[in-house]
Amino acid sequence: MFLRRMKLEVPTPDQALPGRSIEMPTADRHTVLGTPLRGPWPANAEVAVFGMGCFWGAERLFWRLPGVITTSVGYAGGYTQNPTYEEVCSGMTGHAEVVQVVYDPSMIGYEDLLKVFWENHDPTQGMRQGNDVGTQYRSTIYTTSDEQRVVAEASRDAFAPVVKRTGRGDITTEIAPLGEYYFAEDYHQQYLSDAKNPNGYCNHGPTGMSCPIGVGRVES
Repeated sequence: MFLRRMKLEVPTPDQALPGRSIEMPTADRHTVLGTPLRGPWPANAEVAVFGMGCFWGAERLFWRLPGVITTSVGYAGGYTQNPTYEEVCSGMTGHAEVVQVVYDPSMIGYEDLLKVFWENHDPTQGMRQGNDVGTQYRSTIYTTSDEQRVVAEASRDAFAPVVKRTGRGDITTEIAPLGEYYFAEDYHQQYLSDAKNPNGYCNHGPTGMSCPIGVGRVES
């Protein structure tokens, strides 16, 4: 019971595992898109980070979108430096499994990415997503600018009535500025690609809830 409780509560910094200074090695290029995984990226590129349960299926949703330059999976929102997958799954790092999406804002907007995020997982489940239970599976939006924060919060507020009409509870999605993003191990990157595991585990897909877009737009 103690271990189960710890996996459902984000640890404090003093409780978190220490981690390491060495970054996880990954491939240089995206398995599907052929673009740089770690950069450099075009000067106009913007970065969005989402957590919506297991990051394998979540990443595939985003790399298929026109205007997305590259994607990767990693860990964010916690304290442990350069954690391993096993450490994150222990519940003792504070991290969520997340997808980093690098995109061209002239081709696809942040609100369009948010629409994919909201409509393809259940954002009301707290420290879980379906049968996957643990703090690493929580619903998260980590923003990289003040504008993203405003748009993300507005999209959440616009989506909340839609969620309520389905009989679900309150949205539990964490919206916070992105701290450090740590790349996951290479075998997790583009895990569901044809070259790796095209029929692998994925619990993402349309929930039947439609998220309105446009309400969170910030005029320049």
